Amino acid sequence: MDVRIESSWKSVLAGEFEKPYFISLADTLHKEKKSGKVIYPPGPLIFNAFNLTPFDRVKVVIIGQDPYHNPGQAEGLSFSVPHGTACPPSLLNIYKEIHSDLGLDLSGKDGSLEGWARQGVFLLNAVLTVRAGQPTSHSGIGWSEFTDAVIRTLSERRSGLIFLLWGNFAKSKKPLIDMSKHHVLEAAHPSPLARGAFFGCRHFSKTNDILSGQGLQPIDWSK
Repeated sequence: MDVRIESSWKSVLAGEFEKPYFISLADTLHKEKKSGKVIYPPGPLIFNAFNLTPFDRVKVVIIGQDPYHNPGQAEGLSFSVPHGTACPPSLLNIYKEIHSDLGLDLSGKDGSLEGWARQGVFLLNAVLTVRAGQPTSHSGIGWSEFTDAVIRTLSERRSGLIFLLWGNFAKSKKPLIDMSKHHVLEAAHPSPLARGAFFGCRHFSKTNDILSGQGLQPIDWSK
């Protein structure tokens, strides 16, 4: 499989790309595109999280569920939208919590989290593609098997990572993580549907305290 993905990830995940489920997944995507269906994010951005955050540079993992299904929003990073795009509601709540937690005013920041990704925040969606206008439409084609393998590989081959699990879906990935080697911080989902239960989790200061304790550079969450 000629998968366009950053070289360190391509190396550690090489076996996955040859498995029947992944070959079937790729075939499904090719057939849908050939039939005229619009798929988000655009092809070059499907593995954007991997390309911006190489395997050995991952410090923090934030697990999302599914790409945005509206035009111009999905860019292959969980919770993120392209530069110049208005912030979705969940991301606005994330920014509010950062302000409360760290005193950083992000009211003028757009919705792109590319700056986080370049600092080692791996923004992984459990499902990496979606049909336009049809949320969770690709949840059953094999992506979850792939991203579960990604989480297991990080857990097995790295140590001291910080997994931020927001909401019940992300928390369901906890069994894939070796708790004796990594840090797991759990909170409600930042969606407004959670009625503010996300607020007060202080995950951003806690993450930086853990990183500093390991002698690593904290994340500048304002970028």
